[in-house]
Amino acid sequence: MLRDQINGALKDAMKSGEKLKLSTLRLVNAAIKNADIEARGGGKPPLDDAAVLSLLQKLIKQRQESAVLYEKGGRGELAANELAEIKVIEGFLPKQMSDAEIDAAVKAAIAETGATSVKDMGKVIGALRGKYAGQMDFGKASGLVKSALAG
Repeated sequence: MLRDQINGALKDAMKSGEKLKLSTLRLVNAAIKNADIEARGGGKPPLDDAAVLSLLQKLIKQRQESAVLYEKGGRGELAANELAEIKVIEGFLPKQMSDAEIDAAVKAAIAETGATSVKDMGKVIGALRGKYAGQMDFGKASGLVKSALAG
């Protein structure tokens, strides 16, 4: 389970004294626990691996946005810290798909769902999320689906 991998890495970081990795993994654990508490409040079970992957991608996106803002503000050291945190979090994600792989997966999903127009975009994205959670940049995939269905 992904949680176990994160907790194992956290313990290893404590033992080896890797401060950046330790603080990043503590933030990841806190985000997972907060999401679990929120789910429990809504009567849902704790996060599964797919939901944890989605959460990790969200954390990466937040750090990317922060790094850009720090760079614009002339705070290079803070931007570098955000980028280092991204590297730590990315270590728990599955291998990301290349653009060619995303394109092929989009075409396969369109054929599989029988999508014919932009109105069917939700079906295609849903099928892609089901198969490729954590492996695909859905921003890129969404654009490809839209252009393919627009004709």
